[in-house]
Amino acid sequence: MSPLLIDRQVALEADGLPAQGELEAWVAAVLARHADEPRHELTIRFVDEAEGQTLNRDYRGRDRPTNVLSFPFESPPGVELPLLGDLVVCHSVVAREAAEQDKSLRAHYAHMVVHGTLHLLGHDHLEDTEAEAMEALEREILASLGIADPYAPSNRDSDTEDERADA
Repeated sequence: MSPLLIDRQVALEADGLPAQGELEAWVAAVLARHADEPRHELTIRFVDEAEGQTLNRDYRGRDRPTNVLSFPFESPPGVELPLLGDLVVCHSVVAREAAEQDKSLRAHYAHMVVHGTLHLLGHDHLEDTEAEAMEALEREILASLGIADPYAPSNRDSDTEDERADA
């Protein structure tokens, strides 16, 4: 297995951003369930609402900031690189959702990083069956990290569907 390499980029001033070690633990927990995955390099960029909104508009056609965006790396034909892709996380959206859902900021960040990394690996939630499978995997990974089920009724609110649609 290739060593995990995360390029942590911070494009805003904010308290409560995950440390490098936390990001590595969360991504490693995802990759542990994808043992055949040779790619172990990714960028995780923390942004403000303006950058988050611009990227969401330009790449997804939604003119509002969202919690996490996933950009899988697409290697040119015949070129194999260890790059998994990029995650862009909007701090203010994640912080607001954590407060609204009565979750710790750390737990919600873990969920967003796990969720986004699963997208980089090809998981999706466009169909109900895909969503159920992806959510089950998220629950397992987060539980292995000691983090409560983010989809449990006490941890859910009306934004969960937006969260599912946006990530």
